[in-house]
Amino acid sequence: MKQRITTGIIAAGVFLPLVFIGGLPFVIIIYLMATVCLFELFRMKQQSVISLPGFFSFILLWVFLLPSEYSFIFQHIDGGRTEILFLGLFLLLSLSVLSKNGFSYEDVAFCVLSVFYVGIGFSYIIETREAGLVYVLFGLLLIWATDSGAYFSGRKFGRRKLWPDISPNKTVEGFIGGILSALLVAVIFYQFTDLGTGISIWLLLFYSIILSVFVQLGDLVESAIKRHFHVKDSGTLLPGHGGVLDRVDSWLFVMPLLHFLQLI
Repeated sequence: MKQRITTGIIAAGVFLPLVFIGGLPFVIIIYLMATVCLFELFRMKQQSVISLPGFFSFILLWVFLLPSEYSFIFQHIDGGRTEILFLGLFLLLSLSVLSKNGFSYEDVAFCVLSVFYVGIGFSYIIETREAGLVYVLFGLLLIWATDSGAYFSGRKFGRRKLWPDISPNKTVEGFIGGILSALLVAVIFYQFTDLGTGISIWLLLFYSIILSVFVQLGDLVESAIKRHFHVKDSGTLLPGHGGVLDRVDSWLFVMPLLHFLQLI
């Protein structure tokens, strides 16, 4: 526990100042984190990163993450970034032929889905920060409140297993505690920031319940991936926590959802 807390404090000390600074420094740290997450997914599958599929996958991820303000880079390509992503998909499919199915259709699907799984979530983190500091802080604090509330409620009151086949330590009581903690964050933001401008407190609370559910769903999805590949953690970069993907799995679901719910 002590190691976990120490790592969390150090990681927050590095990440949060960049959240407040925003701009290029924030984009750079997001690129680094997303790159590590994709590397961890490849390692879980025991898929080589030093290979043509690895090369194409990381290029696709970096194109995916490119903020809209840098879209001029693709101004001479009809359709821009979307066409680059399609080209990457076709190249990966072509490798299955060139390798005589040594690099199979399932391997192509893994690469493409991994890029989208990591890329969609992290690209929306960048967009959320561009929309305003209050939005990304709301998303992060809601995620952390849900995680903490679920953890401590589960330890104190947990009796009924939530989804033992995927994550045996999660409980129904922890799930509810996570939602209640998220609602507290929503009330604070409604009272002391301009997040609630043009929206009622009841609608914000309703949205926060949905977001909190997806925080925990994102965690379960990553647990399912790890169970599929028979690994305990996505990596070892963060002592006491595992890998970077272990820490941001919920972000990948919540940040896009903030936009889909039109909170931004």
